[in-house]
Amino acid sequence: MADEAQPPNGTDVVDKMTVEVAEMALDAKEAAGKEATSGQPGAAEPAAKPSEKETNGSATPANKPVCSAAFKEQFKAFSKFGDTKSDGKHLTLSQSDKWMKQAKVIDKKITTTDTGIHFKKLKSMKLTYEDYNKFLDDLAKTKKVELDEIKNKMANCGAPGVHNATPGKAAETVARLTDTSKYTGSHKQRFDETGKGKGIAGRKDMVDQSGYVSGYGHKNTYDKTH
Repeated sequence: MADEAQPPNGTDVVDKMTVEVAEMALDAKEAAGKEATSGQPGAAEPAAKPSEKETNGSATPANKPVCSAAFKEQFKAFSKFGDTKSDGKHLTLSQSDKWMKQAKVIDKKITTTDTGIHFKKLKSMKLTYEDYNKFLDDLAKTKKVELDEIKNKMANCGAPGVHNATPGKAAETVARLTDTSKYTGSHKQRFDETGKGKGIAGRKDMVDQSGYVSGYGHKNTYDKTH
């Protein structure tokens, strides 16, 4: 019969299968698209995490590369410091300590006792440039200090004997000690009103042999015409 009823839920089953097939096809298309995008040249990649050096802006002074030429020149300069006959190729413990003190390497953490112990490990009174580098390396490892930090300080501490003293202090002290207007007692008698030394007259009582009575205040004031 024409009016015969269709099987129950037949259409619903077909529609459900059609939807599932369509969803599977869509998922497969999206997955293929993602793979193609990631495989293309120039595709965006996750940004690399900035290194600690880039984050901080620059390397720390302690890790700054050491200027070997400057350090070697300082080695030569201090090897001649106090020794006019030195050829600049060997350094004594005393010269090394002076160098380290000037560079402020010797402090509360590294003492002259430490430098003496490590210097004598090399069993020589004078060290060559190569052995001196071994000495510094051993000292830095033992005291847990960066070797580059030590060398940077020593390479940039200035010429031997140059210290960063506070300017003006010595000049003020000298000026106070040489101000004759503040002298008292016998020291005051050695200078005149202008601060000029009187020489022997300021140290001894000189006999007046001019013929005038001591204390006479009109010397050379008489009328020479009479």
